[in-house]
Amino acid sequence: MMERTGVNSLGRMLAYIKDGLEEINILAETHVKTEKFDITKDQRLYNMPGDMVKITDIRCKNHRNSKDYYTSIPRLLNEPFIKDSE
Repeated sequence: MMERTGVNSLGRMLAYIKDGLEEINILAETHVKTEKFDITKDQRLYNMPGDMVKITDIRCKNHRNSKDYYTSIPRLLNEPFIKDSE
């Protein structure tokens, strides 16, 4: 790769490769796995998989609609006004 690009410094070439990999990861999430859970009435906390790193989206059926399709639940940006008893 160094010959094709004309870069003489190994450190600079490694930096370019790392930058490119980070750019690819920003554009497309890798190793995404989908899990489905059944929700239970009056249950607030659920066990999540141990190998989970990040939650990208939570969807719920009939959330703000009556057409039996899944929509994303908005994320809280601040602490809730009503404190949870748990």
